[in-house]
Amino acid sequence: MALYLDSAIVAEAEIVQHWGWVKGITTNPTLLAQANTPPETTLKTLASLTSGPVYYQLLACDYKKMVIEGKKAFEIIGDQTILKIPATPLGFEVVATLSPAITCSVTGIYSPTQAAVAREAGAKIAIAYVNRATRLLGDGIGLVKDIATILQGSKVEILAASIKSPAEAAASLQAGANHLTLPLAMLAAIASHELSNQTVADFAAGGMGLTI
Repeated sequence: MALYLDSAIVAEAEIVQHWGWVKGITTNPTLLAQANTPPETTLKTLASLTSGPVYYQLLACDYKKMVIEGKKAFEIIGDQTILKIPATPLGFEVVATLSPAITCSVTGIYSPTQAAVAREAGAKIAIAYVNRATRLLGDGIGLVKDIATILQGSKVEILAASIKSPAEAAASLQAGANHLTLPLAMLAAIASHELSNQTVADFAAGGMGLTI
């Protein structure tokens, strides 16, 4: 399992770098637009702040341009690249073209059959937008379960995105997600619990440890 930062803000990537337990960074066109540097510069900087993958989502809308964009992203990010390619007929065609040379994920999956197509096209990761699927379809956690059933026995892993609470994060993992990508505030939230803080305070009030 891996936990990823969902952000293109360099300052946030620097924070999680120091935490030591965030294993990569996912971006998308909206997040890259929030950065104060060109995408090429942002991606290079993000790659320098993690030893794990950096996800880049293709923005082009025709086959030739998508293939060119994917190859350009790989030139910028290098072996850390994981391309995010939309779950559309055109996107699956691009995955089939690029996956032999570049690690590909399929993003925006809203049905188990799309996950099956992603597998056959050569994708290594299937991305489900959990909270968004709940709002649009009624049951994002159920979608993750169904995708996990379809992909059982394959080498394709599930990345759950659009997570709005620690409970939803836990439910996604319990449903079969292999990885989570979360914004900075949500990463901090899943690492915290008020009872843990109270326990620390209780021990500090009446305990004894090494002199530092």
